[in-house]
Formats: sequence, structure tokens, C-alpha cells
Amino acid sequence: MQENKPILVVGLGNPGAEYVNTRHNVGFMAVDALAGADATWKKEKNALVFATTIDGRRVIFVKPQTYMNNSGVAVLALMTFYKVPLENIIVIHDDMDLKIGDVREKIGGGSAGHNGIKSIDANVGRDYKRVRIGIGHPRDFDLPMEPADWVLGRFGAVQIATINNVIDGINLF
Repeated sequence: MQENKPILVVGLGNPGAEYVNTRHNVGFMAVDALAGADATWKKEKNALVFATTIDGRRVIFVKPQTYMNNSGVAVLALMTFYKVPLENIIVIHDDMDLKIGDVREKIGGGSAGHNGIKSIDANVGRDYKRVRIGIGHPRDFDLPMEPADWVLGRFGAVQIATINNVIDGINLF
């Protein structure tokens, strides 16, 4: 990361009440928690944005409002506006290939079929930090369900507690 440049922390999800607490919105859940309960979000460049300073670093939390499949449009606009280098972008998103509560970090790589990541890769490139939060797969629970229905479903009480615990453990720096 470039120390003298802002950090863009992007949580992926879909806007709207019908998507609150769905598996696909775990990125929104994470940036809400990381920004804190006192965060004041404003609409900017097709996203909800909260800018603050953490440990002397300018941190801009972002929830794209373009829907998951077009997340890269908002990320590119904010990256350009705030002059954030690619290596200072952190994207937090759901991952069906990880068990519920597992967290993996990496820089770059493929999208693994995640449309939000595909959109960001197409708009800004691939070499940014990714924090992948496991939401499990319907096959993990022997459920005959399509993946699209799974990601748009809501967490159960035990699952949401697990997700909240892993979000509390995310370290941005």
C-alpha cells in the first residue's frame, strides 16, 4: 500500500431493503461494522461513502449502489475522484466456496464467478486486496437450491452470529 494515499474499503452488496442481511450483502455488513455505528453515509459517485481517519490514514468506506453486477463503475469513479492507487483498494465480499465464517485474503486473482469482482476487475484491474468471507454453499447443507437463490437468501441466527464475529476480526492494515 502507498502510505501517503487514501485507502478505499469497498463492501460489495445490493442496495435496497429486500437485500438487507442477505448472504450476497456480507460486504455491506462488513463496511457498516468497520465504519462504526456513528458513520454518516453520503451519496457520491453511485455509492454510499463514509470518509474518516484511522491510525493517521485516510480511509474511505464504500457501498456501491449500482447493484452487484456493476460495482466496478462506482469503484472506478471513486478511485479516480479520490486518487486512490489500485494497491490501496480493499474489496470485501461473499464467497460461496468458503465455509460460513472462513475468511481469506489475497491480492489479485480470478473472480471465481463472482459478478461484483468481475465488474471491478473489468473497470480497474485485478491487483487489489480482496477479503473473502465464506457464506457456504447450498450443497454444504444438502439443499437442492440454485446458487443465485442461496446468495440472495438470508442468514440464520447462528450463521449471522458467526458472520458478525468474523467481521469483528477483520484488520484493514
